[in-house]
Amino acid sequence: MKKSILTLGLSLFFLTNIQAQKVEFEEYTLKNGMHVILHQDNTAPVVTTAVMYHVGAKDEEPNRTGMAHFFEHLLFEGTKNIKKGEWFKIVSSNGGNNNANTTDDRTYYYEVFPSNSLKLGLWMESERLLHPVINQGGVDTQNEVVKEEKRLRVDNQPYGGFLANVKKHMFTNHPYKGTTIGKMKHLDAATLEEFKAFNKKFYVPNNATLVVAGDISISETKKMIEEYFGPIPRGKDIERTFIKEDPITTQINAKAYDANIQIPAIMAAYRTPSFKTRDARVLDMISSYLSDGKSSKLYKKIVDEKKMALQVGAINLSQEDYGMYILFGLPQGENTLASLVQEIDEEVAKIQSELISEKAYQKLQNKFENRFVNSNASVDGIANSLARFNVLYGDTNLINTEIDIYRSITREEIRAIAKKYLNKNQRLLLEYLPKKDN
Repeated sequence: MKKSILTLGLSLFFLTNIQAQKVEFEEYTLKNGMHVILHQDNTAPVVTTAVMYHVGAKDEEPNRTGMAHFFEHLLFEGTKNIKKGEWFKIVSSNGGNNNANTTDDRTYYYEVFPSNSLKLGLWMESERLLHPVINQGGVDTQNEVVKEEKRLRVDNQPYGGFLANVKKHMFTNHPYKGTTIGKMKHLDAATLEEFKAFNKKFYVPNNATLVVAGDISISETKKMIEEYFGPIPRGKDIERTFIKEDPITTQINAKAYDANIQIPAIMAAYRTPSFKTRDARVLDMISSYLSDGKSSKLYKKIVDEKKMALQVGAINLSQEDYGMYILFGLPQGENTLASLVQEIDEEVAKIQSELISEKAYQKLQNKFENRFVNSNASVDGIANSLARFNVLYGDTNLINTEIDIYRSITREEIRAIAKKYLNKNQRLLLEYLPKKDN
């Protein structure tokens, strides 16, 4: 009886904790088209100011790849009122930290300050938008920075080129066929006028969402936002075309070579739908079932029990237009890439033909509940989620309701979606091999 009461108590506590995670926010749009989202949390004296621009690698010209990522760096160079090299000094000297990142779909800048520096954070982001200094000196400086980043993260990183090789075979027409960091020869060839034109087109209020989250007064924050962002002129409306790919109906076989590796890898990649779809979320669950942790199906069977691989995994890489579901493995000892594929395919086939166990299903639900709680556990995490759901999904309140989608996914759906997308005739099979000396 005591055990039952304790279990019930823990369940109620967990349920209450989940429900308490609801994120309250207010959103509105300025006259110039900038969307604003405010989240008040006065439990700690910190505030996050963040701007997400709906521009990423897929928005670039085919012969000018890497521009969006380049701007992630370039717009820290300085502004009309912030001298070159002063941006990070201003932030750190006021007790803050900041960063930015770029994907194929969006670019995100943020600062975390003590709440008494909210005005400073808003001013700096308005300066980045209204008064950026884009000159040849800054372009040349950041060109070298980006090249060094590419050398560290891609060129000299073991398996650093695997995603680029998957993408170029998975996409024929869509810009996802390239990489976010782009080609250095394209950046080298770009003129200063082209950089200015890219900024003028995409870094405009009507292509941006501003999030302010933390220890704020809503009314005072609105006044400051209107003061700093309200006067910024609206840009031209941006027209986007979703370039569709023909379905993959026959297995694509390919090879790629990497001078930084000694152990080959095998990758089976499947083109999947946008992360806005229910199907993409079911694929999230399948990915977690197959490879999340040492008790997952692939790891336990292939690495732990059969000792055929050093590593195996499943990645559901979802994006705004399309996604990629990637299964991979690194063989151990005398085991071959073909034998790994066979073992991985057997586990996929089981999901396609059988319902996963009720125990495994509940474990998945618990994992996704935990992720939901953790994603809303910090102010800067909440700011990121609010911006992402608004810009890329068109529904800010998914920060509260997306978990309900995962909760409603059934074992039958998991089986059906595996059968729909994870078929041999719909995939790329890529052998990623050590590059031999000539």
